[in-house]
Amino acid sequence: MKAKIYAGLLAASLAAAPAANATQFTVEIENLSNAIYYTPFLVAAHPAGTSLFSVGEAASANLQAMAEGGDISGLVADVNGLGATVVENPAGGLLGPTASTTFDMNTDGTSNDRLTIVAMLLPTNDAFAGLNAVEIPTEPGTYTFDVPAYDAGTEANDEILNGGGAPGVPGMPADPGGLAGAGGTGAAMADANTTVHIHRGALGDTDAAGGTSDLDSRVHRWLNPVVRVTVTVQ
Repeated sequence: MKAKIYAGLLAASLAAAPAANATQFTVEIENLSNAIYYTPFLVAAHPAGTSLFSVGEAASANLQAMAEGGDISGLVADVNGLGATVVENPAGGLLGPTASTTFDMNTDGTSNDRLTIVAMLLPTNDAFAGLNAVEIPTEPGTYTFDVPAYDAGTEANDEILNGGGAPGVPGMPADPGGLAGAGGTGAAMADANTTVHIHRGALGDTDAAGGTSDLDSRVHRWLNPVVRVTVTVQ
């Protein structure tokens, strides 16, 4: 008799409790750097077994376009082809140092249970922040992911600011903070590792009118993690 009463009370309690809804959640992206800006983010919830990049494998042409010039259009087409739930450019432009952007996602009626977030770091040659196909939590709560920067392996990290940004064109597109110098001769040769790999960070120097790099090591240096992603499931 007691067992039946307990079972009945448990069923009533579960019925009264708010149900976990893994298909509706909030995402916050926070820039953890001192002087790095992010090109428009691509955020995609997509099916398990799919991804936009794999560490240790060559970057796709669309990933290269994003990592070298911030162009997410090709990757958007890729994830749309998977039936993904997509949020483009949630910050409405560049995401500057210490800034954050927050938005809601709804994957109801889909099998999109993996989350990927990518964006290029400026000023760099081919560095990008990458949250790579993590499982979207199903239980109510707040979940934090510290995200590293990857090197696409497609361009030498010469740290020369010349407006480059098209795939295969050497150089960095821009320094939105306006803190870079000029006249650098090249900080690094071509990567020995030409696959996607963890980025070794910026070198820079303190010569604004020459030296090896156009980056200022006193402000542009960064270490991983570079972005914090917070997922809140109600």
